[in-house]
Amino acid sequence: MKRLLLALVILAMFVVSPVCAEEEKPKWPGVDETVVEKYAKELGREARDPYINTDQGDLLLFLFALAGGIGGFIMGYYWHKVFVVGKKEQELHK
Repeated sequence: MKRLLLALVILAMFVVSPVCAEEEKPKWPGVDETVVEKYAKELGREARDPYINTDQGDLLLFLFALAGGIGGFIMGYYWHKVFVVGKKEQELHK
């Protein structure tokens, strides 16, 4: 019974803590916020939305998966030439 109560208390802490937490401003903001945005505003260039917004949904994940697939296809295509034939040629020149 005590273990069940302890488990429920711990579970409640994990569930409630993110809800009650306040979003606080970072103590040390990044270079983009402190330097780049400051000089951009001084020169009259305000921030704008990117042409391809990768923060929406799973677009960034899709782009990484696509790049990995293309890279894997290229490496698979040249695998024999890079690791088998090239190794034999190195052994012949020794």
